[in-house]
Amino acid sequence: MLKKTSLALGGAALFLAWNGLLLLFLWGRPGSAPGPQSPRHPESSRQLPAQLLQLAQDAEAELRRQRELLLQIQKFSLQQHQQRRQKTPKTTPKPPALEEEELPVIPVLVLACDRSSVRRCLDKLLRYRPSARRFPVIVSQDCGHAETARVIASYGQAVAHIRQPDLSDVPVPPEHRKFQGYYKISRHYRWALGQVFRTFRYRAAIVVEDDLEVAPDFFEYFQAVLPLLRRDPSLWCASAWNDNGKEALVDAGRAELLYRTDFFPGLGWLLLAELWDELEPKWPPAFWDDWMRQPEQRRGRSCVRPEVSRTMTFGRKGVSHGQFFDQYLKFIKLNDRFVPFTQLDLSYLTKDEYERSFLHQVYSAPEVQLEELQKEAGKDLGPVRLQYRGRDSFKALAKALGLMDDLKSGVPRAGYRGVVSFVCRGRRVFLAPPSDWTGYDPSWS
Repeated sequence: MLKKTSLALGGAALFLAWNGLLLLFLWGRPGSAPGPQSPRHPESSRQLPAQLLQLAQDAEAELRRQRELLLQIQKFSLQQHQQRRQKTPKTTPKPPALEEEELPVIPVLVLACDRSSVRRCLDKLLRYRPSARRFPVIVSQDCGHAETARVIASYGQAVAHIRQPDLSDVPVPPEHRKFQGYYKISRHYRWALGQVFRTFRYRAAIVVEDDLEVAPDFFEYFQAVLPLLRRDPSLWCASAWNDNGKEALVDAGRAELLYRTDFFPGLGWLLLAELWDELEPKWPPAFWDDWMRQPEQRRGRSCVRPEVSRTMTFGRKGVSHGQFFDQYLKFIKLNDRFVPFTQLDLSYLTKDEYERSFLHQVYSAPEVQLEELQKEAGKDLGPVRLQYRGRDSFKALAKALGLMDDLKSGVPRAGYRGVVSFVCRGRRVFLAPPSDWTGYDPSWS
């Protein structure tokens, strides 16, 4: 553009200079103008109209030449501009980065009771959250435990502290008298989620309990998967947890890997307000997490879960009396490196694309027997498939491999279409049903 402007200015200067010279030339021609020495006689007067006519003709011819010159300058300038455009590589403009005010607000709801160790949970949440405005922390406390309340209050305005108003015992069937704690937890969940979605009117929320520690990219992960939940109705949650996430069973070097799972993982999970609209009217009196895993609630939908967990639990003591903690939960590998999920393309998790690629990977892998798999390390070898054909077959293989072997409504932990993906001796393994699998059998619980 600068070159084009310079050419135009040069052309205009040339035009003015030429016309100035022309006037000087014409003025200096003999008899072109009367001077003080010019004799004033009739013959000179008769020659004046002819000289003026010639002068006009000369000027008209010169103007035509100047016009042609300017047209040539304009044409040359246009050609130069077009050549520059052709040489400049075409780039697709990037969409402008969203300002913080435009990014979604996702509160973190912390369910607390009588653990003063909630400090460990809150310290990590506040340490890793990228924005207090976009990720407000709401601690909902049940039980009325004074020491826990003091710990929460010590954070001041960094967290919002709300309290479950009903601390009474919950009426339970006689055979469930020892499960009173599970009834109170379910009541607390219903009240706290109601506060988040009804009173505070948030459109999404991350739910954690007071005995969870989060990874450095915990917030990055949930910020990235939120759009997936909003546009894919076959997804109903995203979880930070891998049920088979023990260090020996995951590929820590592929911390960016995400999966779909038919099993509701919990333990740090994201849901939308629309899902709460669906669940709240029928929320169960107890055992809410197993209730979520029933076909009537899941309705064929899946959750997103990571290869390497973004949460770990440090709460051995609780209403479950440490069930699974010593055998599985305390060995869960917590991711320790930041993955920029919001900069990655996660479209492979949409249902059609995922099933096409994941199932092809599973059923194109060679089938092996358990003895072959356990015989040699396979870090540099490709993935393999172990096949099970029934409930007992699955449980035996899972137990031998160190996987969680329990099933909920027929769904294995971390499974998708019956397939559980894990690492054994450095090798990717798919514990899978036959390729003609037709669905889960709820009697396998």
